[in-house]
Amino acid sequence: MKKLLTLRRRRPRQSAWCAAALLAATALAGCGQTYQAAIDTYPEDIRLRHPISIREGERKLELFVGVNRGGLSPAQQADVLGFAHSWRHEGTGGMLIDIPWGTPNERASVDAVDEVRSILAAAGVAPDAIATRRYRPTTPIKFATVRLSYPKVIAEAGPCGLWPKDLGPSKDGTDSSNHSYWNFGCTQQRNLAAMVDNPADLVQARGETPSYAARRAVVLDKYRKGEATATRSPDSEKGKISDIGK
Repeated sequence: MKKLLTLRRRRPRQSAWCAAALLAATALAGCGQTYQAAIDTYPEDIRLRHPISIREGERKLELFVGVNRGGLSPAQQADVLGFAHSWRHEGTGGMLIDIPWGTPNERASVDAVDEVRSILAAAGVAPDAIATRRYRPTTPIKFATVRLSYPKVIAEAGPCGLWPKDLGPSKDGTDSSNHSYWNFGCTQQRNLAAMVDNPADLVQARGETPSYAARRAVVLDKYRKGEATATRSPDSEKGKISDIGK
């Protein structure tokens, strides 16, 4: 009887150990399923993994004006003129000119701003679109720069260089799955965002320009007559070195 009672007392303990082991295995299986689900939902398309975002940024131009110089150099005049053309093409707001204050070149900077305004006006920038303000450098320097800026729409992607997963063999076994790594395609998206002329082209297409009606009429007239509609170049035969095929 004592032996039977001992066996009966041991059985509940064994059942408890089995239940605990089963729960632990279930928990580990659930973690594996969750991790596998995270891998399965990993965006393979680089446009979804590294999207290009459109936001409003700023374009700046700094002009170094010496203490004894009240005007701009020819190179600086060209920079201001190019800055004005860029504003007309991509500016989304007015232009701001920051003039240094409390520096040795303060007076020379004020004289230079008058020349900057005249160049901007000649380039088509309305005087009402230009605002000026003074700023005092936070660090003690001998002379500060005249700063021109305006808001513009920019496209950007990234940051790149993030490696959340190993590329080689690892204990989680993700290297054996046929998934592209996280940083794949990031530089391509970032370079595309930096090179695009108009960020709005990434969102919607531009309107079509009017067709060249004169050339279209010539081509349609040749088509009705049964003639070749291709344009012939008078210099197309000059570069040939052989008469084979004539």
